[in-house]
Amino acid sequence: MKQFQSFVLKEFKQIFRDRRTSLILLVLPIVEVLLLGYAITTELNNAAIAVFDPSKDAETRQISERFQASRYFTVVRELTDAQEINDVFQNGDINMVLVFPERFSEKLRNGEGADIQFFIDGTDPNQASMLNGYASGILASFQAEQAELFRQPYQIRTETRMLYNPQGESAYNFVPGVMGLVLMLICAMMTSVAIVREKETGTMEVLLASPMKPAQIILSKMAPYFVISVTNLITILLIATFIMDVPIRGSLFWLSVVSLCFVFVALALGLLISTIVDTQMAALLVSGIGLMMPVMIFSGLIFPLESMPWGLRWISDFIPARWYISAVRKIMIEGVGVEYFAKELGIIILMAVFLMAVAWKKFKIRLS
Repeated sequence: MKQFQSFVLKEFKQIFRDRRTSLILLVLPIVEVLLLGYAITTELNNAAIAVFDPSKDAETRQISERFQASRYFTVVRELTDAQEINDVFQNGDINMVLVFPERFSEKLRNGEGADIQFFIDGTDPNQASMLNGYASGILASFQAEQAELFRQPYQIRTETRMLYNPQGESAYNFVPGVMGLVLMLICAMMTSVAIVREKETGTMEVLLASPMKPAQIILSKMAPYFVISVTNLITILLIATFIMDVPIRGSLFWLSVVSLCFVFVALALGLLISTIVDTQMAALLVSGIGLMMPVMIFSGLIFPLESMPWGLRWISDFIPARWYISAVRKIMIEGVGVEYFAKELGIIILMAVFLMAVAWKKFKIRLS
């Protein structure tokens, strides 16, 4: 029995002696439960909406306040001109616009009935459907309360317009997300594995002893994956356009520029991973856990960012795929000009420069 206890004690000591193993066993489950518990939800909370209210009477104010008080919506802007509706959607800051007609209260009280329009960003059809359902529920509750209070029928008719994706095609949301995920995995995972393979087999020193400079060697290792990523990008776009009927409404030139910048970000991440680990298996694990899960959770590919706590939304700001997917949706689906996705493009370029500089500096230090 004492021998058995000594062996068990030895195993415990062996586990806790390795800090990385201890973190994986004890900390990783806690982190995953917290992240997945808060991030993965079928509900959409705090969706940003704008209100266009030319009537400005008691009923329209009450309805706007109902939307503001709901946990599903946050009124972030009041429009003064109907022409602003299209602009706020192109800026990407608004999920829905609530439009009241003129003389709203008068039409309700004289029994004529009033119409309310929902302009919803249909890029993500699931999210758009939830917004429409939440908004309709708020109006139905208000209508029932007013009818009971004034003892007269209140007829509020709603009209929903799905912008950019009136048919509700899920591919419109799926394709830009897949582009970000595929480019990230191909570039980062395969680049890190290719470079670590040279270290693991001991051939990196042989390569450095060749007449080629270290920078040329590293670029030669990264070049094939850059070409493969461009090939994958072209393939995805061809499939999306001719098979899945996803339009490219914006500039193909700017779509290529944004995608190439994102490829450089992913290559830099792969190079950075190769400076941290020494085995191919470790490179795959770091790439899988460190890149795939954040892209799936924090990029807006599957789960709406508006539903996450502010801390997780802050983390999403550091996920390159979030900005890339947002820019691709604006170019392909909304067809906007460069001024509307300049923020995303600028952030991607800054990330590419920063990550490439850090990765290259660390790589040179490790090889010296």
